[in-house]
Amino acid sequence: MKKTDGLVEEGEARERLRRWRLVLGGADAEGTGCVLDGRDAGMDGALGALYGKEGERQGRGAGLGASAPSVARWLGDVRTYFPSPVVQVMQRDAVERLGLASLLLEPEMLEAVEADVHLVGTLLSLNRALPETTRDTARAVVRKVVRDLEKRLAGRTRAALRGALDRSARTGRPRPRDIDWGRTIAANLKHYLPEHGTVVPERLVGYGRAAQSLNKGVTLCVDQSGSMASSLVYASVFGAVLASMTTISTRLVVFDTSVVDLTDQLDDPVDVLFGTQLGGGTDINRALAYCQARIERPADTVVVLISDLYEGGIKDEMLKRVAAMKAAGVEFVSLLSLSDEGAPAYDRENAAALAALGVPAFACTPELFPEVMAAALERRPLPIPETA
Repeated sequence: MKKTDGLVEEGEARERLRRWRLVLGGADAEGTGCVLDGRDAGMDGALGALYGKEGERQGRGAGLGASAPSVARWLGDVRTYFPSPVVQVMQRDAVERLGLASLLLEPEMLEAVEADVHLVGTLLSLNRALPETTRDTARAVVRKVVRDLEKRLAGRTRAALRGALDRSARTGRPRPRDIDWGRTIAANLKHYLPEHGTVVPERLVGYGRAAQSLNKGVTLCVDQSGSMASSLVYASVFGAVLASMTTISTRLVVFDTSVVDLTDQLDDPVDVLFGTQLGGGTDINRALAYCQARIERPADTVVVLISDLYEGGIKDEMLKRVAAMKAAGVEFVSLLSLSDEGAPAYDRENAAALAALGVPAFACTPELFPEVMAAALERRPLPIPETA
């Protein structure tokens, strides 16, 4: 038993050394004395080409340089050695650390990458620079990501919002299958018969059938500055899902210092995304003025501002506009981001000013968004994350 225990401990020690060697990289094995071969050597080369120092990158894996063939080979290597989530992180680091964004203009590069939301954001930032030879490939990459997101998010969103719309149309004469038994029992507790152990409902409470005509309006007003790339991708997908619901009138507006209404393209989120231009300044006030002018029924309208709130326009006018919309009956929601990237950077002073108007500003994950929208449509407290 002692000999076996010793072998196990020795094997664990070798594995720890191997892992440290892969983490540290560098010449002379960074003092670990661990020599890598086979698959481990390939992993080390792929990591070194991206994360090694300049001189080491040239020695380990020959570096990435600015050559499309060498980057394409490297992408093939990382997809061989690492799982998809790790590949996506390494791709993003390669673009940011080594300035490889321009290589994405080449079709063979796009065919080699692992498509995700961050890659779509990078492609959108290069939108105007995409040559015709690459545009079709770029659209195919974006479409794949959009379809994956729709598959993941659409069903839950429609279910949450249909439930909210039905509940917002309560009736005192519901059909049997539309009775809200929880509220009906609560409303009739005074009619409890102890000898029978039951409540005799004198008044029924139920859900009315949502009318087939449009009965709610939702405006998504999305900041298209460079830091909001992931939020823009998710907003386009959710906009398309909302637009597919016959009982919701959906408008999608994107803005920087100018305002673009993309509502007529909502049947295809890919067209929406390629109609945006990431970067530039920010004029929230101008965007809200555009949205406000197109609200026909304030009491039945939800406006969702998705922005980090760094206002380049007139701050006081922006706040007055939000206050005016709320006073008219608009339900106003402020999201600092719509993504799963964690806490964003944002203008805390403007966030506090909105909170003082009764509009808390918080980051929202794609999974939480359907619940936020359902709460807004029902005009009940928003499910704000505790970390917000």
